[in-house]
This record gives sequence, C-alpha cells and structure tokens, in this order.
Amino acid sequence: MPRTPPAPPREPPNDYAVTEQVGHLLRRAYQRHVALFQAEIPDSQLTAAQFVTLCAVRDIAGCSLNDLVKRTAIDQATVRGVVERLAARGLLTVSAHQRDGRKRELALTDAGAELVAATVPFAQRVTERTFGDFNPAERLALVYLLQRMADMP
Repeated sequence: MPRTPPAPPREPPNDYAVTEQVGHLLRRAYQRHVALFQAEIPDSQLTAAQFVTLCAVRDIAGCSLNDLVKRTAIDQATVRGVVERLAARGLLTVSAHQRDGRKRELALTDAGAELVAATVPFAQRVTERTFGDFNPAERLALVYLLQRMADMP
C-alpha cells in the first residue's frame, strides 16, 4: 500500500503586524523626538544623550558614573563615551572621589552649567513638539503609562 506524503504545514495566520507592536511604536516615537531635538537645539554638537547626562550631573551632587547609568538609562559603556566627549568639550569635570579613589565624581563646569541653562527652554519646546496636538489628558496618560512601563516611580 503506497504511503501518502504528509500534508505541507499550514501557514499560520499572519496576524502579527510588526508596525503595530509596542516596541516598534516606541522606537518610532523616540526617533521622532530625537529628530526634533536635533532640529531645535542651537548647539549642533549636543546630542540628546549628552543633554540628559549634563542635566543628571546638574541634579545629583557628587554624581558618579553609576548614578548616571541609573538616572539616564544609558548603559555603562555608552555613558563613559558621553562623559569623555563632554569633558573634552570642557562642559564637565571628572575627578577622583574624595573617600573612594576608584570612583569618579562628575561636576558641571561653568560652561556646562551655562549650556544646560541655555538649552532647557529649547528642550521644553521639543517636549511640546513631541506631544504635538495631544490634549492635557492624553499628555498625562502618555507620561503615566510610559512611567509605568519603565517601572519608574
């Protein structure tokens, strides 16, 4: 008795649309935000990651690299490069921690503090442009949901 070949596997239904997935949409929204940042910020050498780093150093007295990683959500290797570039531009200083010489302590220079102060109004406009025509309830909901998703307090 001849054997009948098995039926070819059926194609699963194509109900996975990558462009509708949360990761894809978050990436697209972030790319739009970064493009707005680069277009709006007057200092063409300042990246969004560098600005976030400068703000974190401004906000945390005795800021360490570990503090930066926690505050900015930028990985350790990347944040080191960001810090090196900012230090090379004279926007922050890196020194040995007073009690633990293995740790590095970061501080804004006067030029770094001035750049942050001058950039904040532009960054606020970037935030407004990122929200676009969202109404106040949508803005609040978006920030709330992103904070929950990022597991932030």
